[in-house]
Amino acid sequence: MKKAFLPLIISLCFIFESIFVELLTVESLVSNRMVVPHFLMVSIIFTTIYGSRKHGLMYGFIFGLLFDVVYTEIIGIYLFMLPLVAYITSWIMKVMQSNIVIVSFVALLGVTLLELGVYEMNFIIHRTDMIFSRFVDIRLMPTLILNLIFIILIAIPLKKYLESYAEALRND
Repeated sequence: MKKAFLPLIISLCFIFESIFVELLTVESLVSNRMVVPHFLMVSIIFTTIYGSRKHGLMYGFIFGLLFDVVYTEIIGIYLFMLPLVAYITSWIMKVMQSNIVIVSFVALLGVTLLELGVYEMNFIIHRTDMIFSRFVDIRLMPTLILNLIFIILIAIPLKKYLESYAEALRND
């Protein structure tokens, strides 16, 4: 039963991102800033660290493709970046302790890597002309603040669930 909730949790994070963007306009939060929720990426990173690396990569691939199909015009950016960031965070966590504070910082690092990767890919194919310092000021910092708030709210319940999920996987 515990294993059935993980796809639901990750799907809800995927859906909640778009609902969050629709309901909460950027102007109501911060003027002249772009706030991008990456709740899906945070949940995939937590799944990779506390659940199973295999499942984290699998969900990264599946939801990366779904994200590209639903939200972007270019298939492949999130399909490539979500599993890559999940893999990098699993590699980082091999040398780090998996306490909640370190995992939260690693999740923020993952969000940063995702944002930088998407920005660079869009910059290379000329879909954006924003210079890097402007990108950091207008998009990256507000995005990190929003996702930090999300991590603070969700980290402990998600950690507890994923630890029980990993235990259920080991018992099977």
